[in-house]
Amino acid sequence: MEDLVESILDYVRSDYTDYAVMLNGEWGSGKTHFWNNKIRKKIESMQLNGKRFTTIYMSLYGISNLEDISKKIFIETTQLMDKNLRKFMNSNGQTTIPEYAKTGIDMANFFGVTQNGDRVDYAEFFSTDDKVLCFDDLERANVDVIDILGYINNFVEHDHIKTIIICNEKELSTKLKSSNLEMKTFIATYLLDKQGELNSNTNKPMVEKIQNKIEHVFDKANDYERIKEKLIGETFEYAPKFDYIINGILMRYEDNPDLIRFLRENTGLIITTFNKSGTRNLRILKHALNDFKKIYEMVSKSYPNTSNRVIQTMLIFTIAVSFEIKAGKVTKEKFINIQDNEEYKSILVSSRILIDNRQFYIKEFDNNYYYNFKAEYRFFKFIEYYVRTRIFDMKIFKDNMDVIQNTVDTENLPSYKRLLTEEYWKISDDQFDRVIDETLEDVKEGKISLIDIVKLFAYFSYFSKKNLIKYDIKTLKNTFFTGMNLASLTSKYCPDPEEELGKVAMEEIVDDIDDVKEYFYKLNNQLLDKMYKTKAEELFKTIPMKMELFYDKFDQEFMDVPIFKYYDVYQLFQRISCASNEDIVMIKEKLVNRADKYKDEIEPEMPKIKQFKRIIDDYVKEKETTIKIVMLKDLSKELGYILDKYKKFPI
Repeated sequence: MEDLVESILDYVRSDYTDYAVMLNGEWGSGKTHFWNNKIRKKIESMQLNGKRFTTIYMSLYGISNLEDISKKIFIETTQLMDKNLRKFMNSNGQTTIPEYAKTGIDMANFFGVTQNGDRVDYAEFFSTDDKVLCFDDLERANVDVIDILGYINNFVEHDHIKTIIICNEKELSTKLKSSNLEMKTFIATYLLDKQGELNSNTNKPMVEKIQNKIEHVFDKANDYERIKEKLIGETFEYAPKFDYIINGILMRYEDNPDLIRFLRENTGLIITTFNKSGTRNLRILKHALNDFKKIYEMVSKSYPNTSNRVIQTMLIFTIAVSFEIKAGKVTKEKFINIQDNEEYKSILVSSRILIDNRQFYIKEFDNNYYYNFKAEYRFFKFIEYYVRTRIFDMKIFKDNMDVIQNTVDTENLPSYKRLLTEEYWKISDDQFDRVIDETLEDVKEGKISLIDIVKLFAYFSYFSKKNLIKYDIKTLKNTFFTGMNLASLTSKYCPDPEEELGKVAMEEIVDDIDDVKEYFYKLNNQLLDKMYKTKAEELFKTIPMKMELFYDKFDQEFMDVPIFKYYDVYQLFQRISCASNEDIVMIKEKLVNRADKYKDEIEPEMPKIKQFKRIIDDYVKEKETTIKIVMLKDLSKELGYILDKYKKFPI
């Protein structure tokens, strides 16, 4: 870095220059920090021909027109002529005026008068040989880059002002190619059509024709190279030594002795994880370490006995997830459906044993960030959720930490969980047979959840094919079917089986998995019916005494669920007939509105609705007319309207 600083200082010292220099580096790599803390201070401490240099820094971020740049330069230069302002800044250690404060500087600046009432010193104002301009964030301006460089060229070529431009040329190149792409595509297509080339019989694909025309007509990249060649005399690549910079970042945590000690002891992990991210973005690393500060403090406060290894893994995971999400390497959705460490490990086992490429990203994430770092806990939902949403969810935090605190060594885990969450080759040969036998016994007795039994079948089928176990596929299949029947008596309905089974069940390499999955779906549907029968009982028993509770539950949970399918219609009639007339009207309106919105979803309940209508009709027949009878007749009429939507159920 010192060589780079010296090279830039040599440019500033040169008697005569008609070019600018560029400092190029990736976003977040610390270029602006390098300018403020290394280059600017050295420049302002220099003297040339008896004069001290003055630096004028401007970020072009968000600049929407060239006039904004002129205003910025004017404010930055006139503020330096105000003696009172300069005195205040020196006494308070200020090197620049905050942007918001500049707006409050007396508007007299714009009329040639400084804060203390003196007139502008035009000799100083017109002096250029002691000024150094620095334009930062070139690629983030909202003005055409070519126009900005042309504007800057006026200072460089005509006034010979030393000028440094800081930018990320990689992003600049992308911006030049992608700006106004829709408009460029439209014009290129129009020109090709007018020239008879759009549908001409050539071997070139249409997309390539349009792309070539865009590059020919709108070749901003070449314009940029031409003006850069004229304006930029030297381009310096900013490639900092991150070990040194990271040590500087850690200094901000020195007010927390325990945290800073932990971070310094694990600087190697921080640097290694940072390097594995494949980016040079120090800004994301700073954010990640700030997030870890919160995590470390919460863990230390609530779970002080957490092992050092677990906290090290939390550090790696916080940095890794931050880079994966914030650097745009992966969409946030990749982690959303992973609920805990056990599920994370289950995905890894499936992807490594069954060669499941559908979970390729998770496997690559683990291989990259945890390479040569062994830890049983490698996924922390509360950290992933915090990084992704910026919400520190205390419930998820407590759930995660309680599992960590209460889970013993893997050798003491239930055998079936070892198979689901641990690569089988990590199980020693003298333990493997015991693990298989114990798992199979739990399957036979239905002690394992239905969805986990299906997952386990995939592994047992794989083991059979590899001759690792003595059971053939037919025997395994019968055993697992028996276990599934027993498990269905105690298991809960699985609401997202495709997502769950998609993590492990590989039809290409697992024998008879389709039969097992089909049987699972049959049993899972039975569990759904069982669950809704319970829910239907809870819902309808609120009629007629707790109608507000009925309306709340119905609106929130059952508008798109065929809940009437699961309840006895005679009991339903008894309850509704005892409800108030007002409630009968309300129920009628809800049912009609529901059928209009969710026709397909509630179709399975139509046989019960038809039966319900018939019971109402039988009841009101030849009854003396009362308001309630009229309300029930109206309800029957609307049920007929609903049934008319389904040709399968004629009235």
